[in-house]
Amino acid sequence: MPMSVRDTKAYRADEQQDHHLLTEAQRQAIFKASLPSPNDGPAAVNSRASQAQRRSRLGVRRFLKNQLFVFVFAVMHGIFSLYIKSRQTWHGVAYQISSILYYHHATPQYIRRDIAGLTKKPNHLSAILKTEVNHHRAKNDIDRLIEETAELATWCACAEIPMLSIYEKSGVLKKHMPRVYEAVIQKFTFYFGTEHPTLSVTSPHKEDFPTRMLEESRHGHLQLHLISYQDGRESIVDLTRTLADMSQRGKISPRDISQELVDAELSEGIFPEPDLLILFTPYVELSGYPPWQIRLTEIFCLQDNETFGYQVFLRALRNFASAQMRRGK
Repeated sequence: MPMSVRDTKAYRADEQQDHHLLTEAQRQAIFKASLPSPNDGPAAVNSRASQAQRRSRLGVRRFLKNQLFVFVFAVMHGIFSLYIKSRQTWHGVAYQISSILYYHHATPQYIRRDIAGLTKKPNHLSAILKTEVNHHRAKNDIDRLIEETAELATWCACAEIPMLSIYEKSGVLKKHMPRVYEAVIQKFTFYFGTEHPTLSVTSPHKEDFPTRMLEESRHGHLQLHLISYQDGRESIVDLTRTLADMSQRGKISPRDISQELVDAELSEGIFPEPDLLILFTPYVELSGYPPWQIRLTEIFCLQDNETFGYQVFLRALRNFASAQMRRGK
């Protein structure tokens, strides 16, 4: 037990007097009074602590507190799950109804009728398509990507959007440019007939397909860009290396390197900045899309949507028509 206040004052006064104030017996009596009793040994202290812990574990108060926490968590989790499920169901039904009411029926006139009342349209539309993780379905996944690219390109041609860029992270579409070209031409023929818009498929650091320039049809011309993750970071690294090398050789002054020059080189080397970017996912996930290409781009995605469909394309155009481009004002 600790020393009392009286014994503490007496011992400090004796210490100040060089231990001439108290006798040896009085000092020993003070020390003995502060020592623990034999029953208060480590074993007894541990035993009392374990008993107190055992009583606290079996206490009703702690049990009720834990049950209250579990009940509150279950209620919150249930309410949130019910909200998410209800929202997904509502959006799923609304999207299905919209896809039925505004189906294009492979008719360009229907698509033009759907966008006839829009005040503005994007001159350059971009979209992000994703591959599936399952490698056993790689061939089917490539066919799906090519089919979706052809569908989106045909919708753009019907809507008289002259430029479309498709971003696919792995770059598998860029390896099948002839197949993409043939698929889009077949889709054009299915929608327009024998007289359909002309098409050119391009990709950074690759030759255009077809290699010769075609005469533009009366239905217009569509320029299709295929880009991937490699066209993002590697392009800015190559441009930086080129500008640094030209500056060291004296071909260009460091003062001449401006933001306008970098923008012009990137736009010429990869593709111009799109006006509208469409994602066929329920949330915005760019997956490595070149960030400097979408500084002023309108990004659109439908909440709780997991499918590729015409209703996403149409809603994106309507959202773009009503968007206000303030340009930092």
